[in-house]
Amino acid sequence: MPRPTPAEVVNELATRGYNAEREAVTLLARANDLENAIERATETVPDGTLTLSADDVEAAVRTADLADATGPPPDHTDGSPPGARGDSAAATPTDAADSGSISAKTPDQPRSDPSVSSGTTTHETDGQTDSPVETKGSTESGTAESGTTERSVDPDLRSLDVQGDVTGRSTGTGEYADFVATFRDRYERLSGLLRSRVNHRPTEAVDAMAGGSDAAIVGMITDIRSTANGHWLVELEDTTGTFPCLVLKDREIASVVDELLLDELVAVEGTLAGDGGILFVDELHFPDVPRTYRPSTADRHVRAALISDVHVGSREFATDAWSAFADWLHTEDAAAVEYLLVAGDMVEGVGVYPDQDEELDIVDIYNQYEAFAERLKEVPGDIEILLIPGNHDAVRLAEPQPGFDEELRGIMEAHDARFSGNPSTVTIEGVTILMYHGVSLDEVIAELPKEKANYDEPHKAMYQLLKKRHVAPQYGGHTRLAPEERDYLVMEEIPDVFHTGHVHKLGYGKYHNVLAINSGCWQEQTSFQRSVNIDPDVGYAPILDLDTLDLTIQKF
Repeated sequence: MPRPTPAEVVNELATRGYNAEREAVTLLARANDLENAIERATETVPDGTLTLSADDVEAAVRTADLADATGPPPDHTDGSPPGARGDSAAATPTDAADSGSISAKTPDQPRSDPSVSSGTTTHETDGQTDSPVETKGSTESGTAESGTTERSVDPDLRSLDVQGDVTGRSTGTGEYADFVATFRDRYERLSGLLRSRVNHRPTEAVDAMAGGSDAAIVGMITDIRSTANGHWLVELEDTTGTFPCLVLKDREIASVVDELLLDELVAVEGTLAGDGGILFVDELHFPDVPRTYRPSTADRHVRAALISDVHVGSREFATDAWSAFADWLHTEDAAAVEYLLVAGDMVEGVGVYPDQDEELDIVDIYNQYEAFAERLKEVPGDIEILLIPGNHDAVRLAEPQPGFDEELRGIMEAHDARFSGNPSTVTIEGVTILMYHGVSLDEVIAELPKEKANYDEPHKAMYQLLKKRHVAPQYGGHTRLAPEERDYLVMEEIPDVFHTGHVHKLGYGKYHNVLAINSGCWQEQTSFQRSVNIDPDVGYAPILDLDTLDLTIQKF
């Protein structure tokens, strides 16, 4: 009978809710009776143990092999001598199939076909070609069995801190005053980013100025409409009133009017009309990320896996791809991966879209989370995990979304996973990662021209959110927004990395040195996606080097 491979050992342990150190997996792989050895090992460890050590399994393997060797009494009718064992030699763990990784230095433009692992394309962001992102190609094999590894790292070297989380801080009651508080907080914080760029005045003061005067306004967009002559009339509001601003169609800035969304904050500079009743716009400024921004990096070589949209419970959940990903995390190739960040939609949910029940493999929402927890157990126990919710998860739909409640956290307790709200800013060893599930990307893509935002290049829509410094600027559209005393959707601090999901498409690139990543999904195309022409990118795991911010795309 062939010896079990390390990957088979890991999978068997995962089905029982355990992980194991590398040496422990090797010992179990050499056992003559794997099932018996695991049974004996798990019976002897203290309650609550999740990761088996070499000491935990060594005695169990000896005991199991002894029982296998001494009983029941052997049958010697074949002429073999007592005690003869044809498979007594220790098995060497099977080497992994070649991952097929191909290094390719590419500028920031992601491949239009994510399965292509090499080639160079030029990627301009507002006329700027950023520094290249390191990408590596796909691992076409279903499993990676290059040996199980243990991340022997001093826990004191690790750090994971969460900011901007609404969980436990939600104050909204849905009353009018709550909405006023949200928009006032948005105005104060984003206008602070714009005031240093223009010599602005409140709208009531501009209204009192003489015609022909130069003026500047920082305001929230309350209306955008075209005139009969093809010009653009943009109405801005601040805390003192509103003022109409006209962008002439022959001005250079007219090319960015189609990027504007209602309720976002901008600054304009221009000249008042002769009667002072309208401002002719010469310059328009977004809160934006400065082009001079330089991201922070970790002080040591350490990596994070950034994924989203697992959708356990769907009939289309990519079981094999997930297991291959989990297997790979146990290998030497993934030894530096110490963090796993999941940007929402752990499960498929119930009643999220029409006739969804016909595509469910698991119909009970709590059973879906239990199944997800089993998948989480396949991940090495020494990886730090952070989970935020998405629109398919059992939390409130309105954003910002608080993190999972205590009952769901209890179900997903494997590896002491951490939980946070959507969005959240996570600082890992000095690198700030803004995690946002990404529902507002639908709205940005619907509102803006295709060349500036589309589903095949989701990172471009993310660039727009970075430019606006807000993850969901438009109120009252597709994205449900909850009124809070504080607008948790403002990007007051610039992230080093912006990580989203939701649209089930892989896309990545740099905007003013901020790395934007949409991480695809783990769900094959559903009939609903087919009806709206969404062809998902399934089984991709962006792996981020925190010390260099280089990106590796692994395909499973």
